[in-house]
Amino acid sequence: MNVDDIVRDALREQAAEQPLTPAGFADRVFAVRRRRRNRRIAAAAVAAVAAITVGIGVPLLDSGKEDVRPSGGGGTVVEKKTRAHPDQSPPRDEISVGGTTLAGYFIPETVKKTAETAVYQRTYHLLNPRTGKYAKTADWSWVAVAPGAKTAAVLEQDLPTSRIGLLDLTTGKVERWIPVDHGVGGLAFSRDGRRLIATTYTKNPDLRVKTQGDSEWGQEWTSSRTGFYVLDVASGKGAWSEVKLAADDGKLAGTFLNTRQDFALTDDGRYAWSGNPMGDIGKEFWDLKGHKVPTPANEKHLEWFVDAGKSPNGELVAGDFAGEKWKTSSWVVDAVSGEKTEVRGQQLLAWVGNKQLIAWDVGKNDKNEFHQRLVLVTIGGDKETPLSGFRQGNDGDAGRWEPLFAQP
Repeated sequence: MNVDDIVRDALREQAAEQPLTPAGFADRVFAVRRRRRNRRIAAAAVAAVAAITVGIGVPLLDSGKEDVRPSGGGGTVVEKKTRAHPDQSPPRDEISVGGTTLAGYFIPETVKKTAETAVYQRTYHLLNPRTGKYAKTADWSWVAVAPGAKTAAVLEQDLPTSRIGLLDLTTGKVERWIPVDHGVGGLAFSRDGRRLIATTYTKNPDLRVKTQGDSEWGQEWTSSRTGFYVLDVASGKGAWSEVKLAADDGKLAGTFLNTRQDFALTDDGRYAWSGNPMGDIGKEFWDLKGHKVPTPANEKHLEWFVDAGKSPNGELVAGDFAGEKWKTSSWVVDAVSGEKTEVRGQQLLAWVGNKQLIAWDVGKNDKNEFHQRLVLVTIGGDKETPLSGFRQGNDGDAGRWEPLFAQP
């Protein structure tokens, strides 16, 4: 029996014992290769929708001091008006609540390149802050959006790329390019928007291949990840750190990575981290020079596959599927104690302040776990506020849109 068979059989046994699974559950379980809707279980990328801005100092409100962060982050007035469009899917008009904005979405597609290779590609639709409308963008392979949804960082097609663009979302033009010596395949930004962490690869992390006797596309067996840059957004300067891959000992012992397993920065900016789906605790941490460090005490409950991450004040962590009090619900975890609180929502996507979150969830009495819409949920509350219309199709079907959020 090979590795694929062992993993598949184990997951079947688990599935037989489980109630309705959360959205994207297959994305959360690692196998040797990544592909939705086939016998190899998919694993989501560390999608980091976070802070980046163009380097212009803005005044801090009521402080008398100057904020040296790039514009668009933290020092601007945040509009709290809620904009919801429960009749739109994908959305056409801006969705935002409490300063957290659906800054865009992408529609994924696996595009055949040769008889034996394909590429998982994303078609992005980004919010124009002037018109309040979502529109299809240029052919970017990767987009990360700034707080305030005014600016984005972009990568061109044919990953890994040799430069990073800073895109003005109002004009649709790249205002500045940051050149790099090591090919970049993924981007994430620090919570304050001052720095950018760029994951480097020697091959396209979105490459898909066919293996002998397999009719569907899947990941290659090995990762090509080499390390990361930590770059100052305002100046474009920074350093690259090598992170070597663990040697493959032929066993399921934590040595495998997805072909896309991007780095992110911890909220305090002190460490880089990424998922390690076959590791003992599911994640690993490094200092900013690429040296492995123990898991920081206040980061031990982070889950790399849960998009929402930590609350703005750092006290709570968005957790995995719960399904106890409600048919579809998730855990919110105390960052220090690990105490869990159940909150409505099938999959937690973004924080709205420290007490509310945006989530995917199914409709009342809906038996299809993939028939989801964006909703606003409150810790300690029973109600949900619909924000978008329902997505159609099953997980991995063509045309299903994936959200990108920008924090205040």
